[in-house]
Amino acid sequence: MGYRVAVVGATGNVGREMLNILAERQFPADEVVALASRKSLGTEVSYGDKTLKTKDLDTFDFTGWDIALFAIGSDATKTYAPKAAKAGCVVIDNSSLYRYDPEIPLIVPEVNPDAIEMVKNKNIIANPNCSTAQMVVALKPLHDRATIKRVVVSTYQSVSGAGKEGIDELWDQTKSIYNPTSEVAPSKFTKQIAFNVIPHIDVFMEDGSTKEEWKMVAETKKIVDPKIKVTATCVRVPVFVGHSESINIETVDHLDEEEAREILRESPGIMVVDKREDGGYTTPIECVGDFATFISRIRQDSTIDNGLNFWCVSDNLRKGAALNAVQIAELLGNRVLKKG
Repeated sequence: MGYRVAVVGATGNVGREMLNILAERQFPADEVVALASRKSLGTEVSYGDKTLKTKDLDTFDFTGWDIALFAIGSDATKTYAPKAAKAGCVVIDNSSLYRYDPEIPLIVPEVNPDAIEMVKNKNIIANPNCSTAQMVVALKPLHDRATIKRVVVSTYQSVSGAGKEGIDELWDQTKSIYNPTSEVAPSKFTKQIAFNVIPHIDVFMEDGSTKEEWKMVAETKKIVDPKIKVTATCVRVPVFVGHSESINIETVDHLDEEEAREILRESPGIMVVDKREDGGYTTPIECVGDFATFISRIRQDSTIDNGLNFWCVSDNLRKGAALNAVQIAELLGNRVLKKG
């Protein structure tokens, strides 16, 4: 006996990817329904070799459904997630709405699977921010071995993190540069994104950081260890899919780069590609469509006693969103729901 699964926001980038991954990983679903807003009613989406027609989220009854994967943004989630949870359907939410609620688990299955037991509090589980998800997969095994004190991270985040509008703006601006008769002014982003980088993701906060940077700090503390100090600079780059991160860690105990490399090679969800030669590292374009978080450029930081640098790349629509949500659903099935 399998699960009845609803994908909420099935016509968006992340929703479509959720459906793809449910099929690819052969999630034990007896029934899958695609839900969207009324304006997308009847839109066809793919689920493995099947085609689903979207149904109206506003009138949908979640009673009798086991799991709902939400990919609709905080405002809509605030309306519909409590309805689903109250009906007995466990919500796995990709928005930021519930991430900082102390009664709601924020989960990356490779990092803090035991937090799944907290689902009994409100029937809701939060999926972390895309930039946080891939980073903590790499941090956790190193933290377990040497205790990380401080993390300094700079991100290079693709436009797909800003949704379809972000992808379209990069594409249209790139074309316009080669066609001087047309000009595409910034709309989704604050400055031109084509052939440029923008050190600004989400809104600015009082201390000068952006909310994206604050998310990485708060979420790393909640998922891995509240004692870890994190400072982040988040940058939007003209890449369609795939987030990259330059990560520096300082540890309590000394950790040799060779041992760090071996630890990461043996850790779940990680693929180490680290050769000190031309092309001996992974770039965003190479990680697209893959489940893994790729680690390269592992090396000692000679400026401090116990420091390491490394490069971290992952498909943000997968590990940063849809894949992690499906992995949470798998964890939920194995540990809590236990059907079949």
